[in-house]
Amino acid sequence: MAANIPALLSLGVFIGVILLIMSEKMHLTIAAFLGALILVFTHVITLKEGIDYISQSYATLALFFGVMVLVRSFEPTNIFQYLATQMVLLAKGSGKLLVLGVIAITTPICAVLPNATTVMLLAPLIPPLAQEIGVDFVPLLILMVFVANSAGLLTLVGDPATFIVGDAINISFNEYLFKLSFMGVLAIISILAIAPILFRKIWRSRFTHLEDLPHPQINHPKILMAGGIIIALVLIFFVIGENLPVPIPPASVALMGACLALLLAHQSKIDTVHNILRDVDWSTLIFFMSIFVIIGSLEKTGVTASLAQLLAVVVGQNIAFGAIVLVFTVGLLSSVVPNIPLVVAMVPLLKQYVVNIGFAGPEILTPDFAGQLPVEVLPLFYAMMFGATLGGNGTLVGASSNIVAAGISEQHGRPISFHRFLHYGLPVMAVQLVVAALFVAWLMLTR
Repeated sequence: MAANIPALLSLGVFIGVILLIMSEKMHLTIAAFLGALILVFTHVITLKEGIDYISQSYATLALFFGVMVLVRSFEPTNIFQYLATQMVLLAKGSGKLLVLGVIAITTPICAVLPNATTVMLLAPLIPPLAQEIGVDFVPLLILMVFVANSAGLLTLVGDPATFIVGDAINISFNEYLFKLSFMGVLAIISILAIAPILFRKIWRSRFTHLEDLPHPQINHPKILMAGGIIIALVLIFFVIGENLPVPIPPASVALMGACLALLLAHQSKIDTVHNILRDVDWSTLIFFMSIFVIIGSLEKTGVTASLAQLLAVVVGQNIAFGAIVLVFTVGLLSSVVPNIPLVVAMVPLLKQYVVNIGFAGPEILTPDFAGQLPVEVLPLFYAMMFGATLGGNGTLVGASSNIVAAGISEQHGRPISFHRFLHYGLPVMAVQLVVAALFVAWLMLTR
């Protein structure tokens, strides 16, 4: 019994943190930070081990930090307010066109950039846009998050979860594109179908007196042009960086972009380094670091391995049944656990399950495994990928892009409550998980 105390404490802290966030009695960053520190103070996990688990996800944290600095550096140019006004004018007073415009702009960008990165780049446009026409910007931010998470399934690099799973099963960019990207198309179509109902207040709105809108002017145009070159290079290297003879990962690209943006802002005196770094969304970064520690404790104490054994007992060797179960199980888990740490925890769990039921040898458990998994078990990994990505639409803490959007909303004076996000997220998640289950079933029938 004593040997189980760390596992029970780890699981208890995890559940407690989720309940605190859901109850909104404590800020989500404080809840996660407190949970991680309780695990350290009770010696479930040492401080060094906690830092090690954070370091395993250094690329995610570096990417977020770099893009936050990059975007903030160019705020003095007024570019975000200018673009927001142009988007309103293009909608020609139609709420429906505004909603469709958010979907149309977000979808292609999320096909090539990680969804949280896209939200960092685009979400700052939404609050000034909505304020100019007198509508609530929170639903528009939530819509952008849904589209970003869903469009992440269009390519292998569109979402960190798809990349992590794809890397685990050694699927190539082109293989993913031809075999699995259609799920991303279906996910976007499902949002288009439900948007007139879910966002009906904005959908039915008509904006008048557009000629009375303030027309913000771009400040420091020469600086903005130089900044545009930096951002363009960052986007290009996001796409091609890892395919160069000397690979450059997206995190390194984001940090270099941030450094160049800081240099440009400082040398041109449009802002100070102190002001830019002060405005970085540190609460979001601390939240993710704390969650990585909590998930690491579940792995260390054997909770993850126990779940793998339970999965083997429940599902047995019925891969078809297991895949459908995983879509909904992982989808529901992903609604309360950010999908990046969830997928990091689920990949070894699922590989262990495959070994336990005798479909593959223990060599697939090694981190540097470069072979191919048996075709029969691949639907399990596809189901996990779809469930983790689309389940993230369910609640405020379900995906990294949700947390990023919540941070931006809070910076503009309108915190997104857990329950308000849930009002929009549950219907979207339910529809998309059903569509994903049908798509996985179709993949198994046609393989």
